[in-house]
Amino acid sequence: MRHLSSGMRKACAAFALAAALAAGAPASAVELPCGTAKLIVPWGAGGDTDIVNRIVADAVNADGMSPGLQVVNVPGQGGNKGAKEALAAKPDGCTLVAIHQSAISSYFTGRVDFTWQAFEPVALMVRTPPIVGARPDAPYSDLKGLIAAAKAAPGTVLAGATLGSTSHFWLLLLEDAAGISLKYVPYEGTRERMTALLAKNIDLGELNLAAAKQYLTSNELKALAIYTEARNPELPDVMTAKEQGVDLTAGTDRGVMAPEGTPDAAIAFWADRFEAVAKKPEIVEAFAAKGSLIVFKRGADYQAYMDETLAKWEAVAKKVGIYNR
Repeated sequence: MRHLSSGMRKACAAFALAAALAAGAPASAVELPCGTAKLIVPWGAGGDTDIVNRIVADAVNADGMSPGLQVVNVPGQGGNKGAKEALAAKPDGCTLVAIHQSAISSYFTGRVDFTWQAFEPVALMVRTPPIVGARPDAPYSDLKGLIAAAKAAPGTVLAGATLGSTSHFWLLLLEDAAGISLKYVPYEGTRERMTALLAKNIDLGELNLAAAKQYLTSNELKALAIYTEARNPELPDVMTAKEQGVDLTAGTDRGVMAPEGTPDAAIAFWADRFEAVAKKPEIVEAFAAKGSLIVFKRGADYQAYMDETLAKWEAVAKKVGIYNR
């Protein structure tokens, strides 16, 4: 093989994959036509989705199997630039993409003409509940104070969000549930939004423990509420939205998908490796410390879950007035 051209090596590897599929080889025995596969993270380095997927990728690589998995950040367009790159990638098992509900909200708002259904579901991994964050000198320290301020001066509270993404959607839900109106300032991702909050350029922004814990525990940022049923033990003083009279429980569900047409055996190969990671106690603990939960689903179960989520989110998008299909 070493004497073959790059193109010939790829052709031989692709033939080997096809032969393995035809023979019904187990996922662990499938050879993919790459030494290192690419996991596209459609947001910038240092953000919440990047942090989560680097933990997962490192744990996958620790199994010593080939190919390895490399995180490649492709930020831009609120997650849509990287999603488009993954959509156009060769479906050979060597390209995966990190995904969450922004693939749904971006479709509903008309930013893209495809949703998660354009991909093959591999594995749902982690749920991260949103936190309503505020600049450190904000004149309120809980939702009740924010709601009072927003009602006193509608459309003046500056809220940072990646428009059309989950960070936008969580605040739209808050507007709807609390009967308030915010003024949105667009940012590419969590890191940019946190920087703007720290610099006091905006008043509010959706955060999560994975990316913002150090700023929340040091009081450099305020946490007004978390969208969970019970308080998070990592932030025991932060009240839930429900405790404050706002009926909101939700979370960003982060998973991995592959380009449409990726062979079933390649999907199973990656799903097996992700499932092994999801069962590791140290990984469960690592995510719990960052305010996230392992919620593993694979293949058909993941697809059924996303079908259900799509239907629920469509109803919400129409209700809050961001449905543009």
